[in-house]
Amino acid sequence: MRKDRRVKKSIISIMKDKKEEDSIVKALELLPINEIIKKEDVVVITPNWVKVKPPYTGTVVGPNTLQTLIKYIKRYHPKRIVIATGSGGDPTPKVLTSVGYDKVIEEENIEFVDLNYGPYIELQLEHDQPKSTRINQLINEVDVLISFTQLKQHEEATMSAGIKNIALAWPPAEIHGFPKKKLGIHQDLHGFIVAMTKKIPIDLAIISVDKAMIGTGPSDGKAVNTPGMIIAGTDPIATDTIGARLLGFLPQGVSYLYQLYREGIGIAEPEKMDLKGISLEEAERAFSKAAFQQEIIIDKNKIKNIHGNQ
Repeated sequence: MRKDRRVKKSIISIMKDKKEEDSIVKALELLPINEIIKKEDVVVITPNWVKVKPPYTGTVVGPNTLQTLIKYIKRYHPKRIVIATGSGGDPTPKVLTSVGYDKVIEEENIEFVDLNYGPYIELQLEHDQPKSTRINQLINEVDVLISFTQLKQHEEATMSAGIKNIALAWPPAEIHGFPKKKLGIHQDLHGFIVAMTKKIPIDLAIISVDKAMIGTGPSDGKAVNTPGMIIAGTDPIATDTIGARLLGFLPQGVSYLYQLYREGIGIAEPEKMDLKGISLEEAERAFSKAAFQQEIIIDKNKIKNIHGNQ
């Protein structure tokens, strides 16, 4: 099993084009993709397929953008591309066919693995409940792990983005139940997310803000249309930190994010990140106007430090 992500530097790109499919390519072009994905790699993409709802609700990722991502990855000649996820709200195959992901997988001739089922390995966690979880043995075959998800406010996790997407998609519903609450994941959800993130490195985090969610996620909130906005990065803590700022949170506002930063798993200070693409201020302005119909900008004229310059 991998111990760390491919690129240690915290390089984050924020892009806003007219179409999400164009934005994701432009955002990826600003990252050192040739250092992340190498010839003959096994590349696993975990998309957010939490429930059977259309992409315009902000609940799941768009099939067209997922297909664009797959085509982009193929440029680097990996040995295998696998779509692997485990829905917590509905059976994964139901999400697969209802939203149209099955057509993408067929057209691109790639693999699909339902992470809600085995064969399994046992993953030991630095956590009290549960102390371990079974996860699909695909984890031992991964060279590059990509998290592709929507930006959401979340009723328990505060926010849902690249980190939570992996932490909750990989534990199998066959073991943990629908939703995944039977064995105690939600007794300390933030602690569980931290424990999973420390065990499963994310090489590339991609967050769609094109269709985001505010109010109460992961599936019942209000959709926010910020056409074409994508955040992508080599450091999932840094990438989620940028997403959190759009929602109005500094790192300490999201418990698991702040703990991962405190433990040195990633960077949570934007001033220490290599930020590319549109400015953080511009992204915050566009999202806040779409979400709240007014400008709410954390980093207006100057990037705030981790505690808000106060």
